[in-house]
Amino acid sequence: MNEVRKNPLRTRRDMARAAVQMIRPLVACLTPGRARMIVGEGSAHYPEDVAGMEGFSRVLWALVPMLAGRCEEAEEFWPLWREGIIHGTDPDHPEYWGDIGDYDQRMVEMAVMGTGLCFAPDRFYDELTAPEQDRLYRWLNQINLHDMPKNNWRFFRILVNIGFLKVGRPVDVERLKEDLDLMESHYVGDGWYFDAPTKRDYYTIWGFHFYSLVYAAAMADRDAERCRRFVERARLIAPRFACWFDREGRALPYGRSLTYRFCQGSFFAAMAFAGVEAEDIAWGEMKGFLLRNLRWWLGMPIFDRGGALTVGYGYPNLCVAEGYNAPGSPYWGMKAFFALALPEDHPFWRAEEAPYTPPEKFLDQQVRLLLTRDRENRQVVAYTAGNHAWEHTHEDEKYEKFAYSTQFAFSAVKEATTLQKGAYDSMLAVKRAGKCLWHERSGCDAFQLTDERVSFVWRPLEGVRIDTVIVPVGMWHVRRHVIQADFEIEIAEGAFAVKKDWAGARPCDRIASALTQGPDRATAHGQYGTSAIFALKGYETGEVIHAEPNTNLMHPRTVIPMLRSRLPAGESVLICAVFSDAGDCVVESVPQEVLSIAESL
Repeated sequence: MNEVRKNPLRTRRDMARAAVQMIRPLVACLTPGRARMIVGEGSAHYPEDVAGMEGFSRVLWALVPMLAGRCEEAEEFWPLWREGIIHGTDPDHPEYWGDIGDYDQRMVEMAVMGTGLCFAPDRFYDELTAPEQDRLYRWLNQINLHDMPKNNWRFFRILVNIGFLKVGRPVDVERLKEDLDLMESHYVGDGWYFDAPTKRDYYTIWGFHFYSLVYAAAMADRDAERCRRFVERARLIAPRFACWFDREGRALPYGRSLTYRFCQGSFFAAMAFAGVEAEDIAWGEMKGFLLRNLRWWLGMPIFDRGGALTVGYGYPNLCVAEGYNAPGSPYWGMKAFFALALPEDHPFWRAEEAPYTPPEKFLDQQVRLLLTRDRENRQVVAYTAGNHAWEHTHEDEKYEKFAYSTQFAFSAVKEATTLQKGAYDSMLAVKRAGKCLWHERSGCDAFQLTDERVSFVWRPLEGVRIDTVIVPVGMWHVRRHVIQADFEIEIAEGAFAVKKDWAGARPCDRIASALTQGPDRATAHGQYGTSAIFALKGYETGEVIHAEPNTNLMHPRTVIPMLRSRLPAGESVLICAVFSDAGDCVVESVPQEVLSIAESL
């Protein structure tokens, strides 16, 4: 994918060309009837024929706005995808997508087709014959006949029904009202919606807000008051969500479904599409968020040798995937291309791309994150407590690390029997002395976030209670743990994981980190930044752990500076100082300001 990496991504035409560069390799992956797209091996919890349909449909998140925006680049691909829609909705065709059931994955993929009916009806609907239109309607209308989760999925049915409305087909008015009312019940304030009380993540952005802005663009003349609320909530969340990005366009690796990658910027595309300019984020700044994020992603090794997106984050990695990540799933990120629905003369495209720097520290109580950044905005570090998920893979790591960084993505446990396989970065791992299984944070008994600190009480295993306080100081932070244990335990506490050396490029291009370890510290310094942890109280030694390959989201091979100790039964107190830097800073001691805070805890 050298072509897409060379794309400057500055203009609307550049973005359209990027869409072409990403879609063109997929043509060879279409099945003979064009109704499915098979991009690789691997599987999800739904059948392979559904996974193929998913991949096919998700490309439409780029093609629909290209059709709506009259992008001539879409003409190379639209006839193929139109043929796939015709065959996929025809019960007599071998590639029929099938009749759906309750809680069916195909409901997810119907949303983009409803969006096509809304904004490109002349291409998406009028180009079909009357029988083909009937079959498309019958297949999509199945979504009104079955149960679906009471979460952001309801927007899929909302979009299908307003698509029917736009092309003059019967609408299930009761379903539409039920779903819209349910979406209102998920709103909690300050722009934030949540699927579940303790699961607070990107689904607010690429689920609730993206679809509500699409709804606002389609229904402003029919449902003005609701659309006004949707728009106002988007304005509220825009400066809050802006705090998740650093100056390179990297967004915080946090939560589930991270394989959707540049879907992180889709919110700003939807804002522009709905004509919503945030109060303190101008068009040029909004454009900057979208394009910087997309540029950064398209420069990462996220494509296979055939040019298809892979499952993973910073590189192909099935270890951290969810059970609903099929080979074509990453193409949900194509929603970032929704800005192509806007004409060249729209204020979004006319504006000069501009930087935007959020405050150095921002507490968002709704999402339970204390977000900090360095003065140059090179790195965002977020501290969290009270977020917990339970349905999918590696959710303790995805929601409950002590800190998350745009520079040093988090690591996931392969096996809890060794520190190398556990890869416990930004975490205190605990095990019973003499036993083999390490345990990390998985839920809190109590928690509190303020502008100055994050504190929480947690129990990594029965018989061990830990009261933790974390205080950020610039790119340093202090951690204090008061541990009550009914038996002797071993602990290991990690800083951020640092890229260890070359992986996937030229063998001569090695970037081995400089490592130090001793009784009071462990540090790793290399081309991709510095991570260090200093013992201030209660630890016995420092050690740099060479993590199991493919545990980290960003880099296949990493090292993790750690402090270790063996603690007796009863009460123990641990205090350490942790440092991270996105540049070439080498740290050899703890600043007095940080020491003073540690002494006050």
